[in-house]
Amino acid sequence: MTGVLGLVIFDCDGVLVDTERIAVRIDVAVLAKLGWMMTEADVVERFMGRTDEYMVSQIEAYLGRPLPANWAEPFQRWYREAFDAELTPVPGIVEALDEIATTTCVASSGTHEKIRYTLGLTGLYQRFAGRIFSASDVARGKPAPDLFLHAAHRMGVDPTACAVVEDSRYGLEAARAPGMRALGYAGGLTPRRWLEAPGTVVFDDMRELPRLLR
Repeated sequence: MTGVLGLVIFDCDGVLVDTERIAVRIDVAVLAKLGWMMTEADVVERFMGRTDEYMVSQIEAYLGRPLPANWAEPFQRWYREAFDAELTPVPGIVEALDEIATTTCVASSGTHEKIRYTLGLTGLYQRFAGRIFSASDVARGKPAPDLFLHAAHRMGVDPTACAVVEDSRYGLEAARAPGMRALGYAGGLTPRRWLEAPGTVVFDDMRELPRLLR
């Protein structure tokens, strides 16, 4: 796609902060506790890039019953302790952000609370403060384009002048739908082949990103 780039929209988990490796490991343990045995590869394929609400709906469908309102409370400590101990920025993202002159923002399937928490833990929050958007802001999460269109609208940039950096196929699908430039980061858990599609640039090293955006 040609034209002047006006906005770079970053997904959060797996693109800015290296949460996916930690979260998927714990997701497997949580699902097992609930009675659904899945591998890490299963979790990546089914849930990575989707909202918490989507994951809950799938668990309830599998179990054949609704989960109690406070079902997640006992498990929150598992994620918090692991993130507090292990979470780091995605390798190369700090160097990439230092080089990117275009306006940036975050648009994530996570809640605002989670985004603030993980960006804060990794020292990235101040780079995006005031320019953070969550799937909880819109009616439909990825792969619907609603979140990215919301971010573009709030930032005052035409969708076709936006680039999206994602690490899930659902996110890339959401980026391509309104004609945004789609860049798929394959340095994380998602197999490269899941990210490859017409209109998508797939790359393995975040340090390459500034050059790809130019």
